[in-house]
Amino acid sequence: MGNMTKLLSRPLKAFTIYSLLILLISIPAYFLVVDYIWLEEMDEQNWLTVQHVKKKLQRLELESEDLIKIDELWGTLQPGASISPAESYVNKADSIYEIIRPNEYDFDNGLDRFRGLQSFVEINGLPYRITIETNVEEADETLLAIALVTFFFFIVLILGFIILNRRIALNSWKPFYQTLQSLKSFDLSKDKQIRLDESDIYEFQELNNSLNQLVERNISSYQQQKSFTENASHELQTPIALLKSRLDLLLQEKGVTSKISEILNSIEAPLSRLSRINKNLLLLAKVENHQYEEQESVNIRSYIENSLALFEDYSVDKNLQLKTILDAVITVKANPFLFETLTNNLLSNAIRHSPAGAHIAITIENCTLIFTNSGTKALDSDKLFKRFSAVSKEVVGSGLGLAIVKEIATKYRWVILYSFQDQKHTFSVTF
Repeated sequence: MGNMTKLLSRPLKAFTIYSLLILLISIPAYFLVVDYIWLEEMDEQNWLTVQHVKKKLQRLELESEDLIKIDELWGTLQPGASISPAESYVNKADSIYEIIRPNEYDFDNGLDRFRGLQSFVEINGLPYRITIETNVEEADETLLAIALVTFFFFIVLILGFIILNRRIALNSWKPFYQTLQSLKSFDLSKDKQIRLDESDIYEFQELNNSLNQLVERNISSYQQQKSFTENASHELQTPIALLKSRLDLLLQEKGVTSKISEILNSIEAPLSRLSRINKNLLLLAKVENHQYEEQESVNIRSYIENSLALFEDYSVDKNLQLKTILDAVITVKANPFLFETLTNNLLSNAIRHSPAGAHIAITIENCTLIFTNSGTKALDSDKLFKRFSAVSKEVVGSGLGLAIVKEIATKYRWVILYSFQDQKHTFSVTF
């Protein structure tokens, strides 16, 4: 969950990155556009100045000495401006150029960029060249100014995105969070209909309608499955109990031959197994249908001791050596009956898969309950927790004990693991 992001944060992140890229690209674009406009205006201003100078010079009757004085005076007042004799006037078009040279009025910044215009005029029948240069605004300063302004508006833009995103989320997504909260609090086992508020947003209303239909179908299916499972189990249990009682009566009858007695005993074993399967299937169905929702603090140690007392006769019959390390006092929140079932099934599994005279160890450490028993061959891990799967050919069981353990662990989000090492089976349940 730590790496997950909210849906509303994803477009905001994408908009932020996109806006940053566009604004970064816009900085040189702005600079080029501003520089182009600035140069166009400067060229126009230079051209107007040159045209004005031409008209004034052509109206005045000036000698060469006068033009030399004007050139000196003009060059002194405006460096880069000059009037000088030209070789020819014919086919001489105006030309625009750029030059980088020291600025006489700015000694600190070194070289400056100048935009110049060179034109030609005829005075007293002689060709003259008129040159005028204008200092261009510093490029680095312009670029810096544009970048600062751009980043300022980028910050304003992001702050606006965040504010708008939150307001949109509070208003537009409110029905979604209400629906989500209703789904979180909905419990199928409590036989209550889900209540989803009406929404004026089409997509959310369609979602609520679909969810209402889905929940209604699931409630109906749940009720049918629950009723069928309970009824089927009870209906099966009655004839099974009747058959067992009849078998007991037959075995107690006088005149029953040894052969018939052997046949009756062979029938009783699968009948008992059928009874256990029926009870286990009913238990699985109830766990899956969330019919054991009551929880309380369960002392693991006391339930382990109860299981050991319950299976004491079985362990004595196989001459098993049981060792317990139950020093740690750990309590968990669980249904008492389900926790008792879990410990009984794990201990029963350890006893059944242990050879005669073997060792069984039950340990509690670091919020983990561990069952270890001797063995000769690893169990089939792929089928271990599946229903009616034979995990070992040497031991025959109902095929539901470990499936029930897995279902209970899943219900409470406990972690159950199996391993086989050094000729020992190990089942661990971490709470």
